[in-house]
Amino acid sequence: MGDPEGVIGVFDSGIGGLSVLKALCAEMPHERFIYWADSGFAPYGERTDEFIIARSRAITEQLLAKGPIKAMVVACNTATAVAIESLRTHYPLLPFIGVEPALKPALAQTQTGLVGVVSTQGTLNSARFDKLMKTVVAEALPKQGHFVLQACKGLALAIEKQTEKSFNDTAEVADLCAKYVQGMGSFGQASGQIDTLVLGCTHYIFVQDILQKLVGAEVRLISTGEAVAKQTKRLITPRTEVPLTQTHSSKTAKTELWTTGALSALQSAALRWLDLPPEHCHQAAAQSFSPP
Repeated sequence: MGDPEGVIGVFDSGIGGLSVLKALCAEMPHERFIYWADSGFAPYGERTDEFIIARSRAITEQLLAKGPIKAMVVACNTATAVAIESLRTHYPLLPFIGVEPALKPALAQTQTGLVGVVSTQGTLNSARFDKLMKTVVAEALPKQGHFVLQACKGLALAIEKQTEKSFNDTAEVADLCAKYVQGMGSFGQASGQIDTLVLGCTHYIFVQDILQKLVGAEVRLISTGEAVAKQTKRLITPRTEVPLTQTHSSKTAKTELWTTGALSALQSAALRWLDLPPEHCHQAAAQSFSPP
């Protein structure tokens, strides 16, 4: 196991994993977290497997160098699909918790039997996702279900870039969301319609309002943050929780964020989504990294 007195490391290809970090902070308010946004090398969903594995290992090394890590949350669907088994092999004493599209709860909840999945090409192409989908379908029998898969090329990057401009400037992400939703078919509660939509990339929760308007209020959107937070809490070594006596909230006092991209973008995203002030965000030192 990781160091029981250490921090929980969290990383993503960019700011998408902040949605998972938010759930982690809510589930474990007295834990300390260190977050790594690898925005300088994003998006992962359009990278090679070799590149993603190499970056995932490099980030793990960076976080381990900052102090004892008790567990590592891979808050990126693509990195989980491609690299988590390699990470577990390479760091056998460190617990890794991954994220994956919430196919099982979606199939359990659908009434029409049609579940949409929006994700990156890297996730949908992975052997891990294929195995997950087949397992979920088999375990659901005799209930029948079908997944409508949609790779959303460029959407995660557009969401990433949006943090560098006004949050009201949503034209690019809205256009991409509309394009991909329209490509999936009809949404609704009637027979032959998709009634459940799985957000298969941690970035997508930041545009869930746009997606909800596109698919209709009656369609259920499902993300993974809360499930990952609960799983992390189950796996880490229990610690004695101390009541907060400081004026700052636990997440403000104990959360540290780093980025390989634009510091201002991370600061903006952290303030909006986590209510964290800019001083909790830091610029990662430039690394010499040669993609495989």
